[in-house]
Amino acid sequence: MSQKLIAAVARSARLRVLNLLKRTQGLSVQEIADHLGMSYMGIKDLCTDLEKRGLLDARREPRDGNTGRPRMIHRLTGRAHELFPVASNPLTLDVLDAAKKLFGPAAAEKLLMLVWQQKTEALFEKVNGPDVEARADALARARDAAGHMAAVEQGSDGRMRIVEHHCPFLDVLRAYPVVARLEAELFRRLLGGPVERNEENAAGLYRAEFVLGA
Repeated sequence: MSQKLIAAVARSARLRVLNLLKRTQGLSVQEIADHLGMSYMGIKDLCTDLEKRGLLDARREPRDGNTGRPRMIHRLTGRAHELFPVASNPLTLDVLDAAKKLFGPAAAEKLLMLVWQQKTEALFEKVNGPDVEARADALARARDAAGHMAAVEQGSDGRMRIVEHHCPFLDVLRAYPVVARLEAELFRRLLGGPVERNEENAAGLYRAEFVLGA
């Protein structure tokens, strides 16, 4: 399926639109055009095409203060998830299920704990710095390179957070919720302080934020 989807959006302009929307919770045609330096009509045609292919949906969203006409925003659908890096496949889940059958209900979680321990140890070499800000920046870069579409942001509450817009092992996360806890623990160990993990999902949008100093 993913190869067919990649072929369907092979033109670079389409990929630019999809990559931009993947890092947001949805944008209007004009906002996409402004970000990418393209014409309004060019982006409108691209969004219409991607919507027909089932990769985008459009919905009306009230403007700030609920004044004026609602704006039309475009966002990714669940089908678009397959276009982005994936670090697991059905065989991963089959192996975890087989481990439970062979060694008991806790076997799969033990395997996942070992994998995340190894992930953490491997990242220690990349995530270093004199303070938590430097380590957070290094961790965000490493996660972004691994396909998580990660970036450091400052929240309205003044706290730093690492925000991710993609999960390469989303199928494993859904099947084994313990992965969310393991992810938070990975961040805590690497950053050397408390971290709170929050997750949002809407249509094809995935957003996880790791709030530092929570």
